[in-house]
Amino acid sequence: MARHPQPRRITLGGHEAVALTVREYEQLMASRRQIGGQIARVRVLAQQLKRTEQLLGELEDLVGGAADCHPQDAECLRCAIADLLRRHRTPGTPRLV
Repeated sequence: MARHPQPRRITLGGHEAVALTVREYEQLMASRRQIGGQIARVRVLAQQLKRTEQLLGELEDLVGGAADCHPQDAECLRCAIADLLRRHRTPGTPRLV
């Protein structure tokens, strides 16, 4: 496993600071840019997830009473969609709507 480099501590103007080589500084900046890009992607995915959860919640509301609709009718689209939504909802997962 890679050993973590120990920072070189210096005192500058009475304040403790850490000295980096140019290469270390460039690596630090590259890492910050990568993390910034990843954070932006995670934000977009979180927004898409929220919209999808909201859509699924609204679909559940539309077909919510479908269990009593046609209990014996395998051809009923409303019943099939309600059953599909029930099967794919993780038990105990709250709706985000």
